[in-house]
Amino acid sequence: MAKLSEKIGYALGDAAAGGITWKVMSIAFPLFFTNIFGLTVADTATLMLVARLFDVVTDPMMGALADRTQSKWGTYRPWLIFGAIPLGLVFALLLYTPDLGPVGKRIYAYSMYLLMMAVYTAVNVPYGSLLGVMTADDNEKNEFSSYRMVGAYAMGFVTLLSFPYLQKMVGGTPSHQYAVLGVILGALAALGTLACGLLTKERLKPIRAEKFSFKPFADLFRNKPWIILTLIGICTNFFNGFRYAVAGYLLEYCLHGDVTISGLIINYTVFMTFGEVTCMIFGGLSPAFTKWVGSKRKAFNWAAIICAVTSIAFFFIPMDPKYIWLMIAMVILTSIGIGFYSPLLWSMYADVADYATEKNGTSSTGLIFSSGTMAQKFGSAISGALVALLLGIAGFVSGTDATGQTVVTITNEPAVQRMIWCLFSLFPAAIALLIVLLMRFYPIKK
Repeated sequence: MAKLSEKIGYALGDAAAGGITWKVMSIAFPLFFTNIFGLTVADTATLMLVARLFDVVTDPMMGALADRTQSKWGTYRPWLIFGAIPLGLVFALLLYTPDLGPVGKRIYAYSMYLLMMAVYTAVNVPYGSLLGVMTADDNEKNEFSSYRMVGAYAMGFVTLLSFPYLQKMVGGTPSHQYAVLGVILGALAALGTLACGLLTKERLKPIRAEKFSFKPFADLFRNKPWIILTLIGICTNFFNGFRYAVAGYLLEYCLHGDVTISGLIINYTVFMTFGEVTCMIFGGLSPAFTKWVGSKRKAFNWAAIICAVTSIAFFFIPMDPKYIWLMIAMVILTSIGIGFYSPLLWSMYADVADYATEKNGTSSTGLIFSSGTMAQKFGSAISGALVALLLGIAGFVSGTDATGQTVVTITNEPAVQRMIWCLFSLFPAAIALLIVLLMRFYPIKK
């Protein structure tokens, strides 16, 4: 039976990766790249698409490499221990805006973003795989997954809520604020990742293949549970990705800037913070909810239905700052569904890994969990790229002028506003309904 300190240690891993680095990359980067860094919407979209093609190769390679790692620290833990500092350092560099022209900025952004994806993969794929070797008990796996999600959402809550106040405290230009926050948040991410590697234990030994083979890659595509769950994983991150990527634009262009109520600054990070704390609470309740409905599949299905219904309801809220609390209420209700399904996804990947080991005779835990990480990055980045492209089509234009200054122009304000509103509501609702459909074909009935 794992100690509480180990469960907290495991939670710190996703507090660092999911609650800091990935949360900021998901919610702040589209707006950061277009409005502060000075990339065009086309460059922003292309950057995210190129990074995803990069991940299609690196994620499964990292999974296979992690499965074959042997050290005194274990199979997966050394990647967290030695990857912690590079993760924090590259994240800080990514939020720095160099004093360069359009071409120089483009080269810097592409280089740092791709490097960040590589370092994130080197840390996060082994982190996810760690769940498969810490315990063989299915209920304990659910508990570890629940702690993981609570850690991610609790840190996400702190990160997003404090963001505007930290910006105000740092002062200066927006680019200076992001650069300083990159250093602070990068250091916290490095410490959380290192703590996770040191506090967790690997109790189970992976059944390794004697030599490297492409057979595990081929076996994946004969694994029906893996195929369905990977499609579901991509959809969950499409759902979250659309909402996070467009939140900054929603506050800026639909509600005309930050909304201040009784001293509370509601900017785009605070707006989504209400969802983070809800996800944290209901992520902790996910194991009990799963037991109550009878299976992970049923629990996931109901969670997706909640997300679909509440997202559709958001579309009908008037686009006016005086309805901000109604908008927040709908974000909270949507986050109940997200909170329920988020821990389930990783617990179900552990089930798929067990299924694959039983069927094929050798462990492919790292490879299978790498697909979960790839789905996370694929869904978030493609949705971010689509947000940039669709806003560009609607009439949003950004870029850097000859002096290196960022320039933003709206050529069709009503069309841009309608697009933003739909990207936050109807697009995610359609994805949630697709999850419900896919869940009908998931064969593992735990």
